[in-house]
Amino acid sequence: MITENLKNKHVVIVGGSSGIGRAVARIAHELGARVTLTGTGAPAARATAQTIGAEVQSAALDVNDEQQVNGFFAQLPAIDHVYVAAGSTKLGGILEGDLDQLMAPFHERLVGSVRVVRAAAGKINPGGSITFTGGVSTDRPVPGAWVSGIGTAAAEQLARVMALELAPIRFNAVAPGYTDTPMWDKVLGENKRAVLEGVAGKLPVRKIATPEEVASAVVFMMVNLSITGEIIHVDGGARLV
Repeated sequence: MITENLKNKHVVIVGGSSGIGRAVARIAHELGARVTLTGTGAPAARATAQTIGAEVQSAALDVNDEQQVNGFFAQLPAIDHVYVAAGSTKLGGILEGDLDQLMAPFHERLVGSVRVVRAAAGKINPGGSITFTGGVSTDRPVPGAWVSGIGTAAAEQLARVMALELAPIRFNAVAPGYTDTPMWDKVLGENKRAVLEGVAGKLPVRKIATPEEVASAVVFMMVNLSITGEIIHVDGGARLV
């Protein structure tokens, strides 16, 4: 089976304490991979690792800190696959608020991903890959979420250009729609359930994606050695409506 391509492979999840990153770490572990996951906080990363498996390693890592990213990857052995789940979102009109604060999620998603590429590329084994996180906001922008739109578009384009720039390392991106992750707890607060239910009612599949459904697409791109420069959408058909 193609999923056997993860057996005994070293998979690094950047932003694996919760949500999609955590789901990728769990599935990769179940498929026999040796997993290293990171989070901005060491306790959360350790707690996640402990729930997945004893051999799963964890570390604190902030993709906004170049020195920290370089140091983290420098101490790792060879790597087979990297998934960059790190990335926040922030709501606010383009004419409102402090621009540097508004742009922080964009820099985190794009510049943070570039930092990971620069630090990890030299350690990737033949057949290996790096996968980024885009999103439905690339094709279906939402007023007030302009930073997310340009951030996801940049992450997806990064996968395409890196697939040529650093071949034969494979680069891809997953593009989730609304997914039931803790990120939305922070963004939507007590309105989360109502908002997600409203979105689900408009989707062709009539449901919001789970982290595991998005994670399965990430793992598929890792194990299929002929996929590079691709974007897989897991959005319930949101781009169609």
